[in-house]
Amino acid sequence: MLSNPQIRLFLLAYLLLINLCGFVSMGLDKEKARKRKWRIPEKTLFLFALLGGSFGSMAGMQLFRHKTKHWYFRYGMPAIFLLQAGFLIYLFS
Repeated sequence: MLSNPQIRLFLLAYLLLINLCGFVSMGLDKEKARKRKWRIPEKTLFLFALLGGSFGSMAGMQLFRHKTKHWYFRYGMPAIFLLQAGFLIYLFS
C-alpha cells in the first residue's frame, strides 16, 4: 500500500523516534519513582504507546522493571502493539 519510498522512510524515522521516547519515558519514570520525585503521568506513558511507541514502551517496562505489576500496562501495551503491528503489516504489504 505504501509505495512511495520517501513516505516509508519518514514513517520508519517517526516510529524509531516515538519508540525511543516510549523507552526513555519508562526509564525516567522509574528513576523518578525511586527518588520519590515528580512522576510522568500514566496517561503520558500510554500516549507514547498509542502514538506508535508501544514496542519501545514494552521494552522499557521489561528492562527497567517498571509498571509490570499493573494489569492495564501488562495487557494494554501488548494489545496496542499487536494492533499497530497488524496495521503496519497491512500498510507495507
